[in-house]
Formats: sequence, structure tokens, C-alpha cells
Amino acid sequence: MSLSSARRVTVLGAGSWGTALAIVLAQNGHRVRLWARDAGLVARSAVDRVNARYLPDCPFPEALSLTADLAEALRSADQIWLALPTKTLAPFLQAQAAALAPEALIVNAAKGFEPGTGRFISQLAADYLAPERFVVISGPTFAHEVATGKPSAITVASASVASAETVAATLRNARLRTYPTADVAGVELAGGLKNVLAIAAGVADGFGFGANARAALITRGLAELMRLGAAMGARMETFMGLAGVGDLVLTCTDDQSRNRRFGLKLAQGYRSEEAVSAIGQAVEGIGATAEGMRLAARFGVDMPIVQAVYQVLYEGVPAREAVSQLLAREPRHHER
Repeated sequence: MSLSSARRVTVLGAGSWGTALAIVLAQNGHRVRLWARDAGLVARSAVDRVNARYLPDCPFPEALSLTADLAEALRSADQIWLALPTKTLAPFLQAQAAALAPEALIVNAAKGFEPGTGRFISQLAADYLAPERFVVISGPTFAHEVATGKPSAITVASASVASAETVAATLRNARLRTYPTADVAGVELAGGLKNVLAIAAGVADGFGFGANARAALITRGLAELMRLGAAMGARMETFMGLAGVGDLVLTCTDDQSRNRRFGLKLAQGYRSEEAVSAIGQAVEGIGATAEGMRLAARFGVDMPIVQAVYQVLYEGVPAREAVSQLLAREPRHHER
């Protein structure tokens, strides 16, 4: 990479996904700062040159530095990547929008919705940023596989074609392919709700319902996403691509998925709080379930799988009963 194409990139959030992105961006030749709120984690990782808590076998490139100082992390960054829990994004943008360099691109790497409103993160960000500065990445990508250089592909979405292409070029390398799109709504909707469907798949697998039931849940879940996407003006081809069916299949079938593991634990009799504690990281599908129901009601779309997960998480319906009823449910005419 030439010096002229190297960028100053800040990644906020040193969980597994933020760390993986920081590693790849630094390997790509960019000057990368990885910020974490936990000063102890930063100090240990700076000495060990590895994030022992989340990716212990993924050493840091030389171009990756760490800081617990948010002002330092934001200073002079060309791109600021947000790998933060979705519930923290509104407070962060409200507090820090004035500190973001006016020409910096803001890249959201989290998947979910604004809690309590069902708004996309791009809609939330529009309260503080021009839409052409905001970019979303999403797709079938587990952090460890990305960090260790296993072949992967990801979608990069923005209202600005130029911004999407800039971020896609920043992230792209021989093993990580990036595909720009303008369908921000479709990418965000698929990325947020696939976690809900992964919880349902985990519950079904936890009860031993079998591969046939899992395939049915994935297929019908995709249909639910597409119905809601059509009502919200998203492009249908997005749901047949990496950010849609690609991410959905990955998250519903592999135990690297926290949301799938959460569903498995519900089937084992764990309460929701116990399951999250056992997993030890945020399970974005819990909040996304409530927001998915909010969106379904707002747009008048029937989403029986999302509703079944909601009943388990928020209404106290036993997991076996909810999934059994779902699988036995007679399809309506528009679902055939």
C-alpha cells in the first residue's frame, strides 16, 4: 500500500469484533488505534501485543496501537469504526459528535437497533452526522476467522457510493472481500434481525428438533425478513446476498454465534440473565427481538418466528412450547 492510500483509523471497542477489525486494518497498512474503556485491558494488551481476553491467539501488527483515552483515539482520525454495543451508540454520538473530525467517515460495525424506538443506527446517526459520512458493514463474518485470515466476505453500505467504496477499499485484502451497496436499510435490517432468528434456531437445536426443523426456521426466517424489508423499502436482492441469507445461515448454524449459543442455553433451562452471564458477552438478539416486534407492528407485517422468540424472552412462555407451537403452526396464504 502506498503512503497516500494509508489511512488513520480508530476502532472503538476492543471486544472480539473490534479487535479483529483493528488487526485486519493494521495488516492492510493503515495506522490503527484501538480504544477500550477498560484501562487494565489496554495496558495488558499493549504489553502482550494480543487481546488475551477475546482473541488470545491473534497477535497485533506493529501498526496497531491501543489507548483508553477517548479524546486521543478520536483525534485526527480519517475513519472511526464503531464496534460498540448498540445501546451505547446514541449516548456516544450525542456526547462526541462535536469531537469527530468533520471529514471523518463513521463506520458502524455493530448489528442492531436503537433500544426503545426500533430505529436503524443510520437513522440515529443522522441526528448528529450527514448521511454521506455514515457507513455500515455487515455480513457472514465471525471475528476469529477474520482475525486469523480465513477467507471471508462482507457488505459495506452507505447513502454515499463514494463513502462505501472508500471504506470497502480500506478493509479489503486478498482474504477479505468487500462489496459496496447503497441499500443501508436492507443491510441494517438483515443484520439486526438475523440474531433473533439465530436464537430460535439455537432453541430448536437445543431440544433436538433436527436439521429439517433448523432448515425450515432459516427459510421461513428469511421470508419474514424479506416481508418486513419490502414494507420498509429495502432492496430484495440484499436479503439474498451476504448481509441477508449469508449472515443468517452462518449465525443460525455455527456455535461461534453468541445468539445461537444463547438459544441453546434457553433450551437447557437457563433463564435469560443466566444464559448471557454464561456466554460472557453481549447478546444483541435480545434487544433486537423487542425492536423487531416494534417494527412488525409499525409496518403491519406478520413475523411469527420473531414473535415466538419475543414470547419466550418477554412474556415468560416456555421455550419448548413456543418453538413447538411455531413448528406446528398452519401457514397463512401469504407465507406459502
